[in-house]
Order: sequence, then structure tokens, then C-alpha cells
Amino acid sequence: MMNNVLCGDNVQVMKQLPDEIVDLVVTSPPYDNLRKYNCSFDFDVNAVSKELFRVVKDGGVVVWVVSDATIDGSESGTSFRTALTFLDNGWKLHDTMIFKKKNPIPQIYRKRYRNDFEFMFVFVKGKIQTHNPLTEDCIHAGLELKSTTYKNFSTKEQNRNKKANPVKDKKIRGNVWEYVVGKKKEDLDSKWHSAPFPYELAKDHILSWSNEGDVVLDPFAGSGTTLVAAKKLNRNFIGIDISNDYVMKIKERLQLV
Repeated sequence: MMNNVLCGDNVQVMKQLPDEIVDLVVTSPPYDNLRKYNCSFDFDVNAVSKELFRVVKDGGVVVWVVSDATIDGSESGTSFRTALTFLDNGWKLHDTMIFKKKNPIPQIYRKRYRNDFEFMFVFVKGKIQTHNPLTEDCIHAGLELKSTTYKNFSTKEQNRNKKANPVKDKKIRGNVWEYVVGKKKEDLDSKWHSAPFPYELAKDHILSWSNEGDVVLDPFAGSGTTLVAAKKLNRNFIGIDISNDYVMKIKERLQLV
């Protein structure tokens, strides 16, 4: 099953995997029927969460990208129910991250603000083992300051007297990640799918939570973006999708890597 894309119900396919074989899961399920997929598919979040807990190693991570449909003027709450289900099944919520879209779909005014983001829940099994923090440029890199402009992490009285000069060139990124959707070269190969997430999103999570040679799983493989990123980054991968048509297209896409 290694470095392959498997067709079938993901819970049943995962039952064929050994215990604790996966280092990282990066996936986005077909939530709330927001898109028309190649086949009708209802999945059991509870069953998926339990099976993932078995196949993921201690210290391994699941990145679950999800949003909510707006039904009768109210959001469904699917994202939060999913997070609570994972917690009930032994996972820890390591980070609640945001995937912010630089080019969100315009929306007709419905007495609410335009939806610009999706949640990226980062669940961990036990104590996290791998984190390769991504960095970004400091706005004030090189600037010499007489004192800090931020609070320290002390639980005692806060002060800003600690010197910070010069300001470092790099800092660890925040947990709101912005991406252009569907426009970059790497994403054009997945345009046949109704809801692919950006290649850069998968790449950044794989770099963050795994190392070369690790095993990356996507149980809702969809357009195969997670698997393409894993292959390019020298990780092993396992993909699962219930649509045979999607599986064949993913395999064609992987052959180009």
C-alpha cells in the first residue's frame, strides 16, 4: 500500500494498515455537501477519527481542513463538532489554524460578511514529536530598539524593559496562513476536481510536521495534492479515495512528479 493510491471506503481500507505506521495526515473531507463530487459519499467522522488514532504513530499529527455550510442563514457548526469528536477519541487539539484565501469567491450579500477562511485543526496523538517551524521575515529586521515592544512570557508582572536590538531577521510564522486558490502553476493539474486545496498549503504542513522518509496519509485524497507534495518532498505516502475516477487521475498526476 505504500506510495500508492487506494480506492475504497477509507475506514475499511485503513483497517488493512498496521498499527502506528503513519507520521502525518493532511486531508480535507467533503464536508456539508458544499461541492458536488464524483460520487455521493457520507462518512462517519467518529469512525474515521478512531481508525486514524490507531494507524498514526505516537506523537503523530492530523491536519484536518474544514469549513461550514451556511444553511437557512446559520453556519452548520460541522467544524466544531468534528474537533470535539477527535478530542473524544483521544486526540489533543495542538493548534487551531486558519487557511485564509487571498482570492475568496465573491458572495451575494446575505446580511453577513464574506467567508475568507477555513479551519485547519492540528490534532496530535500524545506529545508531538516533529515540528520544523516555518519562518517569515521580521518587519523591523535589523532595527535597534532601546526596549522591547512586546510582552514577555513571564507569568509574573509583565514589563517591556528587556532590550531587543537589533531585531532578528526571521521569526516563526503565525497560525493564519494565506494562499491564492487555484491560480498557481502547481494547482492547475488539480482543476478537474471541484474543491482542491492549494499545493502550498499541503507542502507547508508536510514540511512542518514530518521529516524526509516519513509516511504521509490522505484518507480523502480528492485531487491528490497532499500525495504530490509528499512525493516531491521525499516522503512516503498513502492515498485513499472512494472514487475510482479520482484515483486514476491522481495516479496520472503522480506520474508527472
